[in-house]
Amino acid sequence: MIQYLVRHGQSVSNVEERVQGQEDVGLSDLGRRQAAAVAEWAARLHDATPVAEIWSSPLIRAHDTAAAIGARLRLPVRSLGDLAELHAGIFQGHLWADLEATFPEAVARWRSGDADYCIPGGESRSGLAARGRMALEHLAARDVPSMVIVAHGGILTAALGSLLGPSHPVLASAAMRPFTKLPSLANASVSVLEWPGPVLHRLNDTGHLED
Repeated sequence: MIQYLVRHGQSVSNVEERVQGQEDVGLSDLGRRQAAAVAEWAARLHDATPVAEIWSSPLIRAHDTAAAIGARLRLPVRSLGDLAELHAGIFQGHLWADLEATFPEAVARWRSGDADYCIPGGESRSGLAARGRMALEHLAARDVPSMVIVAHGGILTAALGSLLGPSHPVLASAAMRPFTKLPSLANASVSVLEWPGPVLHRLNDTGHLED
């Protein structure tokens, strides 16, 4: 079983450098072009090795990216709530640049790297990792050869870290996301995970976006 893990296209909040979490934020103009580009990549993949299913986070930025892929592959998009992004609690909707001034104690705790620290009103890194791992394992148990999964940078990297371990050479060498010790995934990037194992064949591939 191959899982093609896709981060959603650029969102309006990505442009504004605003914390999204589980806020429902749409794609930017660039994000829609990125969604079209990753859909073209998926169509080429599908022509060579048919994709059986498309799964998505229910959040609109992911679902709209998945819908572009589904339209090209003529496949329905299936939604799974556990693929939603980290619930960022009181941080949601605020500019990244303003967080330290607005929530100094909470940001200090988050920056400390304590995996069990729960953002007030939100969730912890350990909770996110467990949820993401469970989602990927659940989908990997389906009797299909391959699927595209469209989700978010936080949930995907947390799940990969839980499944593969932080010392995995590919994860350990990747650029880190702000406020985390997780690899950074570009908008509309593709990572490839093979089961059983799992084995990570590719991380944060953006070659299909170069044009």
